[in-house]
Amino acid sequence: MTPFQIIALLLIFVAVGGTINHQYFRLPATIGHMTFALILSLGALILYKLGLFDIMPVKAAIGGINFSEVLLHGMLSFLLFAGALQISLDDLKSVGTPVAVLATAGVLMATLITGTLVWAGAQWLGIALPYIYALLFGALISPTDPIAVLAIMKDAGLSKKLYAKIGSESLFNDGVGVVIFLTLLGIASGEQALDPRAIAILLAQQSLGGLALGFLIGWVTESLLQRLDDYKVEALLTLALVTGGTTLAEFLHVSAPICMVAAGLTVGNSIPKNGKRGQDRERVDIFWELLDEIFNAVLFMLIGFELIVITITGQHLLLGGIAVGAMLLGRLVSVSIPIGLMSLQQQFEKGTIPLLVWGGLRGGLSIAMALSLPDGPEKGIILPVTYVVVLFSILVQGLSFRKFLAFITK
Repeated sequence: MTPFQIIALLLIFVAVGGTINHQYFRLPATIGHMTFALILSLGALILYKLGLFDIMPVKAAIGGINFSEVLLHGMLSFLLFAGALQISLDDLKSVGTPVAVLATAGVLMATLITGTLVWAGAQWLGIALPYIYALLFGALISPTDPIAVLAIMKDAGLSKKLYAKIGSESLFNDGVGVVIFLTLLGIASGEQALDPRAIAILLAQQSLGGLALGFLIGWVTESLLQRLDDYKVEALLTLALVTGGTTLAEFLHVSAPICMVAAGLTVGNSIPKNGKRGQDRERVDIFWELLDEIFNAVLFMLIGFELIVITITGQHLLLGGIAVGAMLLGRLVSVSIPIGLMSLQQQFEKGTIPLLVWGGLRGGLSIAMALSLPDGPEKGIILPVTYVVVLFSILVQGLSFRKFLAFITK
C-alpha cells in the first residue's frame, strides 16, 4: 500500500470510529478511537485463527508504518506545542517548583524503582532481561505521556491549579524521560560510557538547551506575530515554528520535546485575548485544537492497531501485570517523597498525590520508545510488556479518572 492509501484508511477508520463512539458510547474521544481499533484488531486476529481472513497484508501495512519515527520525530512536536498553548504561565508559575522537581528528580526516582522491580519480576518468572534493559523499560514507562494525560484532563473537571500541575508536569517530564531513555540506550549499546559526570552534562545540555532554544524561537515567532493581522498567515507561522524548531533542536542535539513545550508556552501566553489580536488568537487556537484532535485520533487508532503486529505471550502478560504494579508503585514513591517534603513549606490541594499517581497515564510515547529499541531478545520482551502497561493505563486509569477525581475531592 502507498503512504497515501494508508493515511486514507486511517482517516476513514478515525471518522467511522469517532462517529460510532459519539453516537452510542460517549467514551473520551482518544479512548474511543483506541477501543475501536482494538476491537477491529481482535476481530481480525480471531478470523485469521479460524482461517476466514488473511491478516498478512494488514500486518504488512501496519508493520510498514514506522510508529516510532512518526511519533518521536513528527507528531510529538505538534501535540506538545498544541498542549503547551493551553497552559497559562501564571498558573504554571504558581506550581513551578513542584513541576520542576517531579519532572526531574521524580522521573529519575521512578525509573530506578520501576526498572529494578521489573528486573526482579523477570528473574522470578525466568525471563532473561539484563538490568540495564530493565532500567530502559523504567525510563520509557515512568514519564507520564502528555498526549494521553491532556486528552483525558480536558474533560475531567479539574481545578485550574491541578490542571496546570498535572498537565505541565506531564509536558516537561516527557522531554526529561526521553533524554534519560536515550542516555541509558547509549550505555546499553556501548555508545555511551557509564560516566556520571558526562551523563549529568548531557542531561543538562539536552534539557536546559531545549528550554533556552524553545523560549528563544517562541519569542522570535511572537515578535513576528505581533506585526501581522491575518490569522491564516499566523497559523502558517506557528506551523513553521514547530517544524523548523524541531529540526533545529535535533540538529543542535537538544531536547526537541522540551523545546516545543517552551515555545508553546511563550507563544500561547503572549497573544492578547481581546480586540482584533484576540480574535486572531482564538482562530489560531481553534486551528491548533483541530490539529491536536486529528493527530490524537490517528495516534490512538494506531496504538489499537499495533496489537496486530505485537506478539504477546502468557509470560508477557504476567510480566506486564508485575510492570503495572511496579509503574504505579514507582510513581507513588516518586511523587509522595517530593510532595511530602515540599508540603512543609507550601500547601497542596486535597488529593494531589493520588491524582498525580492515577492521572499519570502512559500512551503512545512509551510504545514509540520501545519500538525504537534495536532488534534483539530484549526488545521482544520490553515491547509487549510496554503495550500491556499502556493498555491498562489508558483503558483502566483513563476511563476511571473522572470517578476517581470525584471520590478523592468530595
